[in-house]
Amino acid sequence: MSDNKDTLLAFILGGLVGAALGVLYAPKSGKETRRDIKKFSEDVADKVKDLGEDLTEKGRKVYEDGKDKISEVFEAGKKAFEGHIRK
Repeated sequence: MSDNKDTLLAFILGGLVGAALGVLYAPKSGKETRRDIKKFSEDVADKVKDLGEDLTEKGRKVYEDGKDKISEVFEAGKKAFEGHIRK
């Protein structure tokens, strides 16, 4: 899982760096370049926010699934222990 996350992060970072370099080296006026940089930074901020929300939701789901599994195992262990005590 960590490899997939690292690959995704590297891909996103590479895209961001490439886009930034493209904006900076494009033959445009300073005003147009500043406008493009502002739009680019707003887009990046939106994507980072969305990614953060997605990761938070996935983390919450993993937590809930793990909590449910632990509860199931605990209850099974408790029943097994109680059955062992009654014998």
